[in-house]
Amino acid sequence: MVTPSSTATADVERVAQRIRRRVFEHVMRNGGGYLSQACSSAELFATLYGRVMHLGPSQAPLEPVAFPGVPGPANPDYVSGGAYNGPRDPEFDRFIFSPAHYALVLYAALIEFGRLAPAALEAFNRDGSTVEMIGAEHSPGVETTTGSLAQAISQAGGIALGRRLKGEPGRVWVLMSDGEFQEGQVWEAVQALVHYRLDTVGVYADVNDQQCDGRMDDVMRVGSIGERLRAFGARVFDVDGHDVDALAAPAAMEPDGRPLFVLAHTDPTRGVPLLRERAPNLHYLRFSSDEERERYQHAFAAFDEEA
Repeated sequence: MVTPSSTATADVERVAQRIRRRVFEHVMRNGGGYLSQACSSAELFATLYGRVMHLGPSQAPLEPVAFPGVPGPANPDYVSGGAYNGPRDPEFDRFIFSPAHYALVLYAALIEFGRLAPAALEAFNRDGSTVEMIGAEHSPGVETTTGSLAQAISQAGGIALGRRLKGEPGRVWVLMSDGEFQEGQVWEAVQALVHYRLDTVGVYADVNDQQCDGRMDDVMRVGSIGERLRAFGARVFDVDGHDVDALAAPAAMEPDGRPLFVLAHTDPTRGVPLLRERAPNLHYLRFSSDEERERYQHAFAAFDEEA
């Protein structure tokens, strides 16, 4: 196992805090947004891009082009958002982004790692822009549209199997949310990953116990995700999702024939304790009054002082 240096850890921790801050700032400027997702997943994105994934340099413009139309043989101008994660060369890893509503967090991560210009967020959620609120296959950093939640893991399995058949050594990484484990397709995909011994697939799940309608167990109880995955035959690690070293360690281990799942247990109010007053409805922050917005403005100012 690779033992990371304290310097590398500190660097990634700082990036995570900047991701969280950038999203918070955007939410304040635009009167709402997916803030809790940034609170919970900032360290996941920072660790994936900074410590885990082996990616080549971005193949896309720093400032995204306008929507080029749908992919197809009649559209030579189409470019996949996956180009921001580098070329699809055999030795490089691939990143499949599953929870499309985390797109703002992904864009913030791309900015912090120099793959996207900060000005790109000015086009966020505008007509004709690829910087969509719900990421699609043309959005920066998004290689495939994952449809309804939970389809990305199936796509990753197909990509990994194809790469094995072609003799490509690069791995395939997936970022998921825990709410996706309520979908039956996930478990069919896990069964296939285990059956084909696709140990080049690594899945990081943001286990923040939240989904769009409230707490996970209040909407549909799934029990212990880790126990279920182990029962299927997966290699599973439960870690503190805000501990950079704990997040990176499983990816540094030698593959053993089993797909890897890192269950990152996170706090959806991390860095913004004011959000706890909204629990369990944390999915999307929309200010209900000028008074509430002012309170969040004070919270943002305090966040800046602590950062």
